[in-house]
Amino acid sequence: MAVTEETGAEPASARVDPTGDPLLRTRFAPPKRPATFLRRSRLVRHLDQALGTPLTMVNGAAGAGKTLLVADWAAGLTEPVAWLTTDTADQAPGIFWAYLLEALRAAGVPVTGDVGCPAEAAHVDQRTLTCLAADLERRDHTTVVVLDEFDRVTSREIAEQLQFVLHHAGRGMRLVLVSRTEPLLPLHRYRASGEITEIRNAELAFTSEEAHELLSRHGLHLGAGAVRALVERTQGWAAGLRLCALAARQGADADAYLKQFEADHSAVADFLLAEVLDRQPPGTQDLLLRISVLDRCCPDLVNALTLRTDAEPILAALQRENAFVHYLGHSWYSLHPLFAEILRAHLRERFPGLEPELRSRAAQWLRRSGALPDALVQGAAADDWEFTARAVVDDLAIGQLFTGLRSEELSALFARMSPEATGPAPDLVRAARELGLRDLDHGLEHLRRAEEALGRDGAGAGAGAAPARLSSALLEALAARLTGSPDRAERAAEQARLLRREVPGQLLDEHPEITALLLTHLGSARLWAGRFDDARTALSAVAGSPDGAATALPRWEALGHLALIDYLNGRPGPAEHKALAAAGQAERYSLPQRSLSGIGPLVLAAVLIDRDELDEAQALLDEAAVSQPLVEDPVVRAGRALTRGRLFLARGDARAALAAAADATVPAAVSSPWAEDHAALLASAAHLAEGHPEPARQAVERVAHHRRACAVEAARVRLAAGHPEGALDLLDSAPENDRPGPAVTVRATLVRARAALDTGDPTTARRLVARALLDGRRERLRRPFLEAGPWIRPLLSTGRPRELAAGWLLPGLGRYRAPGPAPPDGAPELAVEELSARERDVVRRVAEMRSTEEIAADLHVSVNTVKTHLKSIYRKLAVTRRGDAVRRARERRLL
Repeated sequence: MAVTEETGAEPASARVDPTGDPLLRTRFAPPKRPATFLRRSRLVRHLDQALGTPLTMVNGAAGAGKTLLVADWAAGLTEPVAWLTTDTADQAPGIFWAYLLEALRAAGVPVTGDVGCPAEAAHVDQRTLTCLAADLERRDHTTVVVLDEFDRVTSREIAEQLQFVLHHAGRGMRLVLVSRTEPLLPLHRYRASGEITEIRNAELAFTSEEAHELLSRHGLHLGAGAVRALVERTQGWAAGLRLCALAARQGADADAYLKQFEADHSAVADFLLAEVLDRQPPGTQDLLLRISVLDRCCPDLVNALTLRTDAEPILAALQRENAFVHYLGHSWYSLHPLFAEILRAHLRERFPGLEPELRSRAAQWLRRSGALPDALVQGAAADDWEFTARAVVDDLAIGQLFTGLRSEELSALFARMSPEATGPAPDLVRAARELGLRDLDHGLEHLRRAEEALGRDGAGAGAGAAPARLSSALLEALAARLTGSPDRAERAAEQARLLRREVPGQLLDEHPEITALLLTHLGSARLWAGRFDDARTALSAVAGSPDGAATALPRWEALGHLALIDYLNGRPGPAEHKALAAAGQAERYSLPQRSLSGIGPLVLAAVLIDRDELDEAQALLDEAAVSQPLVEDPVVRAGRALTRGRLFLARGDARAALAAAADATVPAAVSSPWAEDHAALLASAAHLAEGHPEPARQAVERVAHHRRACAVEAARVRLAAGHPEGALDLLDSAPENDRPGPAVTVRATLVRARAALDTGDPTTARRLVARALLDGRRERLRRPFLEAGPWIRPLLSTGRPRELAAGWLLPGLGRYRAPGPAPPDGAPELAVEELSARERDVVRRVAEMRSTEEIAADLHVSVNTVKTHLKSIYRKLAVTRRGDAVRRARERRLL
């Protein structure tokens, strides 16, 4: 071959390959970037690392944007770039190297005559490769060689030759392979030595921000939500985004098009069918069509659907080829969502009626393998509702409709159940779903039908029916809880106890939520009936059960109900501790938002009202009002009404408090003694706040002997009517078996102090006030002192009471004045301006210059709750701005 005298290189002339065919010049030109091309800086920066490593691999699926990315990067290099788009004809080494040498020449990289040119299609002289490597190595600059579509080169001989040249060319050559599959080069060696730059399919996916910019370049200006939805559906696939954008531009309403986008009738379908499916052999095409009905699959499941035995190597090969098959780990795979959607449409066209059969077969296999959630999805998609409902019941998974973690998903799945599906299992599932949605009438009707079917003709007998009968007992307990029927709950619990002997132990171990839910329902029914000790026994067993996602919701509910029992017994400290522990369960296991408006937040709000932290209590009640619990029983409804009433009363709205007291009388199968008693207490206090002692007496006297808290309120009424001796008689005759906590005893002590003062014994009165302060400050119970009236103020001005009230009840931290006439000169005002613990958390973050949104995220609360805390902080610190609040907090050493 001739060599020029000046350079020693071969002259530029028309070139041919070893077979005599001309070399195609188009294969040496990088593709042109379209006007809508988006330069992705993060990927370009990653590619810049290619100049520091011998080998770079850009590996991704068809249409992932590999080639345009590398072309864009290469256009900005100062180093010479030899570009070659490989072809299936390049399997012959002589042809491949002839093209590669010409690519170097086309890039302006002179190739010396010593290198020569292959003369045979099937052979390359080793001297040619050695001379080329030596020639590149001794140059004073680096040459970048890009081999596009390198997945077309399947010759191991060519791979070994390329590895030889790359190794010996040293810094003179940087090889960039653009491929759908992993090349045959020894990648493990390059990875072990850190001499490879890799960009793979996941990194090539467009982010939402990149997709937004790409769509804008196509003239589509969509909202962030629409862009995120499109990215999620396409998984950031570049070609999918571009094809969707081009199609949407042709319609009048791009937003509507993308919402109604049907992948199987689009350019996306044409692309994937041509570029992916049609490239596969017939057997693999059939496999892909059949597994398109699965969200995920493993080789054994695929073999069950295809009736073959070779799924494992085929799936692995498809994944290596980036044929839109993703490896999930542990031998499980999934199809790209768009590809699966298109394949399903193709399956329906080629094999009508096969899809339901495949889904039923998959559902059976998945259930046998223990993958119940996937089995339910497939059974429902096959419209096989009897199988799907029976799987839930027989596998004892009925409780998952209530555990909170999968309840919404299962409820939505069974909302589609055909009314033609009949029998105990479908009716039990319908009952569970409707009771969970608080549709008592329909839920109880379906439960009755299921129980009749189970008992008819011995259908409910035998070990095989035990899971269905146990599921029925669970729903009976729930129905009893929702209707306030403690006797019904006891019968259901006893039936469940007997049935547990017939259910396989392994099944019970797999579903601990069944026992936890049963005990929670039983405990709630007992609580409603006022049987606090019995309720505590059942609920404590749930609260003390081992941690786990399956029982997170029952533990949350049990802790909330235990907190209520403590609060009703006048023990706000333990009540708060349990309610916070319940909130911790909700946060730890990310229970659905609509599960989080149960009794726990109400108890926390009630405790805050007793401490006169009214804004914080309001925030909790507001948050609870925006969502509905999965199960709202009479306990929750009565608790909500009473807490709202106590807050109205604390804010001075006695009429609203009276209305709330009436709402606390909740319709139920049996009345609740504690709900009636506390409704009477609230009504009495509201009448008393309005200055009407007679209606107050009528409201409370009928329950005065029920519990000590009622006797204390009745004694307050008698004091207001001017009968201190009668007040003391009521306190002395209070029930002995009722031993309440400080929330009641502090009020009782203050009644005695007022009675002593009214009977001319100020010394005893002062001593009793000191005792009340000592008991109250441990729990920061401010409301009893605020509600006591103006008589208490002079007693707080001197001596032991003043010392005990300092810092949490007396002034010095704010401007709050208790309702009533102004105190005489020298008498202290009652002040409740100390910041709560949560308010201090907020102030600390305000001092760190965090935004309201950042504070909300950090404290796991809503933005509105943070705003409520800020309003309370401003009020307590007597400021109107953030900066002033921080400065005042520092002055008072709160930071």
